[in-house]
Amino acid sequence: MNKNGSLYVVNNGNVEARRYPRGESQGTVVAGGNGRENHRVMKWMEGARQGIVMTGGQEQGNGLTQLSYREGVVVDQLGTVYVADSMNHRIVRWPKGATQGSVIVGGKVEGGESNQLYASVG
Repeated sequence: MNKNGSLYVVNNGNVEARRYPRGESQGTVVAGGNGRENHRVMKWMEGARQGIVMTGGQEQGNGLTQLSYREGVVVDQLGTVYVADSMNHRIVRWPKGATQGSVIVGGKVEGGESNQLYASVG
């Protein structure tokens, strides 16, 4: 949700992100919508015609510059991006300005131990 109260929702089935201004039920596609999974997180400034790759975008994989089916994204007040990297079974953190992420939990193999995740989604 942004400071103006608009809610942003990602629809993985349609591979798109929509913005829902307060009180609106239809929403507007603001990113994606072309049916392609690209294993990255983009930043879009209002009114921009092109986004900025924040994380991933280096083809699908498990390197620290790659993602495999990101399923959740959170940005904290310092601009650090946290991504649930689902098929790599990990949570990755990118501090503002970083060129590669760091794994903060999971990432070795899927599992149920205290340091493992299985298909992280949020």
